[in-house]
Amino acid sequence: MKNKIIICLLLLISFGFTKQDTTNLPEGFVYVKTIIPDIDVELRYYSTHNFVGDTIVGYKANTLILTKQSAEALKKVQDELQQQNLCLRVYDGYRPQRAVNHFMRWAKDLNDTINKQEFYPEVEKRFLFREEYIATRSGHSRGSTVDLTIIDGNTNEPLDMGSPYDFFGQQSWVNYENITDEQKANRQLLQQVMLKHNFRNYSKEWWHFTLRWEPFPDTYFDFEVE
Repeated sequence: MKNKIIICLLLLISFGFTKQDTTNLPEGFVYVKTIIPDIDVELRYYSTHNFVGDTIVGYKANTLILTKQSAEALKKVQDELQQQNLCLRVYDGYRPQRAVNHFMRWAKDLNDTINKQEFYPEVEKRFLFREEYIATRSGHSRGSTVDLTIIDGNTNEPLDMGSPYDFFGQQSWVNYENITDEQKANRQLLQQVMLKHNFRNYSKEWWHFTLRWEPFPDTYFDFEVE
């Protein structure tokens, strides 16, 4: 009898957590780990390792959130890559509008260039909007856009893509030519597998993809990542 009570309690606790996980998010959104448990998540805007140099407003946890359709499509990408002993590492998914607002405030402070050398050495900060590296609204806030790369299943190290994530410059353009054959092949692999599973790319950022026929094409959400 005692064992049965413990089992029942565990089931209730488990159900409670599951229920909480679904009710904490707007309808149509999921915590991606519930669909892809082994995906590697490194949300750069939850850390200080980003072009701003600080944790971004709205990021309270290293928790990847996407629309359900995007997460299910991303699982197909992960499954295919794992056949080659490769895996996805995601740097950003759903992004609240308040985080985009943080970027806008930062961009207006032309004296704050703490991470310029790493992320935008050849672009003047005042031109980041004009060059379309920062926008007043982001597809990420619609919940179906992801920033990601491929990592080696043995070493857990990212494949060499020819430029770092969030590097603002021509080196990050998908069709940039002045990189090695290996770097081109790595980019091509990422592009091919994402396009195959209905993600369209952004030509100026090799890491940036948006689900085709996204469920919320005109809605920009602002709930926090937690």
